[in-house]
Amino acid sequence: MTRRPETLLVLGRDTMRLQFGDAELARLRAAARLGDPLWTGELGSAAVRARLAEVEVLITSWGCPPLDEQVLRAAPNLRAVLHAAGSVRDHVGAAVFDRGLLVTTAAGANAEPVAQYTLGAILWAFKKVPFLAADARAFREDWRYRDHRGELSGRDRTVVLVGFSRVGRRVAALLRLLDLARVLVVDPVAGPEEIRAAGAEPATLAEALPQADVLSLHAPSLPETRHMIGAAELAALPPGAVLVNTARGALVDTAALERACGDGLHAVLDVTEPEPLPAASPLYDLPNVVLTPHVAGSLGTETRRMTAEALGELERYAAGLPPRAPVTRHSLAVQA
Repeated sequence: MTRRPETLLVLGRDTMRLQFGDAELARLRAAARLGDPLWTGELGSAAVRARLAEVEVLITSWGCPPLDEQVLRAAPNLRAVLHAAGSVRDHVGAAVFDRGLLVTTAAGANAEPVAQYTLGAILWAFKKVPFLAADARAFREDWRYRDHRGELSGRDRTVVLVGFSRVGRRVAALLRLLDLARVLVVDPVAGPEEIRAAGAEPATLAEALPQADVLSLHAPSLPETRHMIGAAELAALPPGAVLVNTARGALVDTAALERACGDGLHAVLDVTEPEPLPAASPLYDLPNVVLTPHVAGSLGTETRRMTAEALGELERYAAGLPPRAPVTRHSLAVQA
């Protein structure tokens, strides 16, 4: 018989409203025992500490405070932290893994809208759609601007994916389904056979960059990936190439990017460093640059997919089944 573990939601007030509607709360009540409070955005008050003493499962999301040693001491019965969002870096650290707690992530659900945004950006990039749209405002009835952006073709292009992450894999799968482009994957962790099985080709960054019609970034933000795309890498891209970044702004050297875009590089940037860019950044004014305010990931009702993922993990935990998306100390070191 499936147990109903004592469960507490730990997330910000706005996130609670966003991710837990009537349907999600009904599913939660069917899977778990819930006390008072049902949810909290802090872990320091006496009332919440008393509640922590009873809790076996935390369902977390944006706004969860760090689960440090002091918090964990107040939760002797805690066995699992099920995250209803992507990265757990902000609240899960060594103390959680030292306790041997189960940690899961809903990053897989969040990968879907990011991959869809990326696919849209890539398809438009093939024909330079957003950049030609900006040109139209300047050139108007003079259609000679169609010749200013290089080849406008959606066939037989080369897309370079840097990072075979959840998003990177999904983008590769969508491109394979459309059969529009050759896909090269740069990833030091993923095995060559795994990449080939996805219909892509493994490559080094140095090999891939000169072939990239579109360079799409999907690597985690780690000390070793900071500014991995700098002046030399941007210079290695062929004329007419488009950089798409839906991963992390820190992957790209912003100063080098501003110079490269000033010289004609096309870019679609949903993330930047810093975020947002300073008002004086030249990237705002360039017709060959598209800036969006970090909207590729789950927004609005899209976030309910992540809630469903976390509730699914809760149901599996209660039934004694293995998790679908566990996070370990080792995997966290190479994840976003």
